[in-house]
Amino acid sequence: MAADQDSTRTTHPAEDEHLRYDVDGPVATITINRPDKLNAMTVAMDRRLNSLVFEVNNDDSVRSVVLTGRGGRAFSAGSDITDLDEYGTNWQYRNRTDRNEDYAIAVWRIRKPVIAAIDGYAIGGGLEMACASDIRLASPESSFAAGEIRWGWHGGSGATQHLTRLVGPGHAMRLLLTGDRIDADEAHRIGLVQEVHPADEVRERAHDLAATIASRSPIAIQATKNLVRVAQSASIEVGMAYENDSFAYLMMTADAAEGQRAFAEKREPVFRGE
Repeated sequence: MAADQDSTRTTHPAEDEHLRYDVDGPVATITINRPDKLNAMTVAMDRRLNSLVFEVNNDDSVRSVVLTGRGGRAFSAGSDITDLDEYGTNWQYRNRTDRNEDYAIAVWRIRKPVIAAIDGYAIGGGLEMACASDIRLASPESSFAAGEIRWGWHGGSGATQHLTRLVGPGHAMRLLLTGDRIDADEAHRIGLVQEVHPADEVRERAHDLAATIASRSPIAIQATKNLVRVAQSASIEVGMAYENDSFAYLMMTADAAEGQRAFAEKREPVFRGE
C-alpha cells in the first residue's frame, strides 16, 4: 500500500499538516508532507515528529514503521534553512535534542524497526533520517548527499557517525568531504540502500517488508534491533555476551513457546509480545 493512499486506520491526525501519521494494522507510516518545499523540515515538524516517536514506542499494536516523503521529488531535503532561527541561540541549538527538537535523532529513538522508503532527494538532514532508519529502500530517481560541507559545516545529527558505520570510512569520507550527490545505483553498491524499486512500487514494497517484520515476535524484533546497535559500537566479546543474555531471556517468553508449538504443528505462529 502506498504511503500517499488512505490507510485502514488513521490515529491522532497530525497537529502539523506537514507530517502525516497513519496506522494500517501493525504498520505505522510517517509521511513527510511538504512536497512544495522538497519535504524540508521546520521546527514545528521537528517537534511533531518527536511526539510521534513517543506515540509509536508506547503503542504495542504498532510493530514496525515506514518513513517516507510525499511528492516524488524528495524524501527530504533536510532542514528548512529559513526556519533555523526558531531553534534559538547557538547554545540552544546545540541542546536541541534535550528539548526533543532533532528530527533525525527522533528517528533513531524509535524502538520499532524503521524502513525508509526513499523517492527523490535524501540530502543533509534527509540523509541523516534515512541513515537513522534500519532499512533503506529507494527508487531509481533517488539521490543522496551530505552537502553541508559545501556551506562550511557538517551534519550534526548522525551524518559522520551513522554514515561511517553504514558504508565504511572510505565511502563516508568521499560523501562527507565533497558534498557530492550519488544516485540510487551507487547508494546500493556501497550499501547505503538495501533495495532499489520503481518509484510506483517503493512505498508498497516498504509497507510489505514492514508487515513481514511486524508478523514476527515484537519482543524478538526489538531485542534484535538493540543487538545490531550494540554490534556497531561494542567489541565482539561484549556483543556476544549481550546476545547470549538476550537469547536466554527470549527463550523464556510466551512468544518463543508459541513459535515452538507452531513449528511442531506446521502452522504460522501468532505472536502476542509476551
